[in-house]
Amino acid sequence: MARLRVAVLMGGRSSEHEISVASARSVLESLDPDRYEVRSIEIARDGRWELTSQAEQARLAKGDAEKLPVPLNGQPAPLGDVDVVFPVLHGPFGEDGTVQGFLELAGVAYVGAGVTASALCMDKDLFKAVMRDKGIPVVASVTVLERHRDQAENPFGYPVVVKPARLGSSVGISIAKTPEEFSRALDLAFEHDEKVLVEEHCAGVEVECSVLGNEEPVASIPGEIVPLVSEWYDYRAKYEEGGMDLVVPPRLDEATIARVQELAVAAFVASDCEGMARVDFFVSEDGKVLVNELNTIPGFTSTSVYAKLFEASGISYRELLDRLVELALERRERRERLKY
Repeated sequence: MARLRVAVLMGGRSSEHEISVASARSVLESLDPDRYEVRSIEIARDGRWELTSQAEQARLAKGDAEKLPVPLNGQPAPLGDVDVVFPVLHGPFGEDGTVQGFLELAGVAYVGAGVTASALCMDKDLFKAVMRDKGIPVVASVTVLERHRDQAENPFGYPVVVKPARLGSSVGISIAKTPEEFSRALDLAFEHDEKVLVEEHCAGVEVECSVLGNEEPVASIPGEIVPLVSEWYDYRAKYEEGGMDLVVPPRLDEATIARVQELAVAAFVASDCEGMARVDFFVSEDGKVLVNELNTIPGFTSTSVYAKLFEASGISYRELLDRLVELALERRERRERLKY
């Protein structure tokens, strides 16, 4: 049986470049070599696409007939007759629908959310608007545009959360406890985006839940996030060794855990996601379950929350990768039946 040809995309132009590379390396090491012929591409911080294998570059130099074009050294070049692309990209220029649109134009199957869902979920302002329209409870927030910076207000009191609308991994996020800190938090957030969210600080338990599937998505057992090196789940807590504990299942009653899983799938469906996502929640002190955000390409090392929650649910890391590739192929087959 011929092996499936899988191309793994890593790196990217965003501030989450290094996180993406670490995730992609874990994927590359875990894809079954008996099932997949794997090739990898790293997108540099300046936007250059580079085949990471010298053997691949030498093979392409021979002029093989290929299908998927990629911008190598500023010029379109053939990557290969690829069956599936696995984008392991975080943040802008990778998780926001840009790369997904390129892959749609190339007519290749790819893992994860499509163009619409990727763009929607990257923009926390628009994502929350859709959730509210669908009746899904979210953390309260107001949106400030950079051109209206002098009109920014905090309607929630202190502490308050300030974050870029279209970034991830807690980059540019602050918890302000005074008006002076609020002003500095806005300055920091506007360094990363022209649109910023001022968000109510939710005291309680931070919980995450993984989702897998296309037309019939399923939720994992949720996990409780316990930061160890900071007051909240910031960049250090997420990525430093020993920065956080993941408690699975969370220390919540069964009804609340079931509610988290229900809302995880509901948010996934409402945002038109497919393949995979990690949905982040707050469970307030009075027991309300609130969606905070949805990540269409979560961290993807074998020790990342997304994979660990499915491992706790009985799906191993390698099995999870297999299923994601199958879902990518299933979606392309389904969509090929449509008439345009």
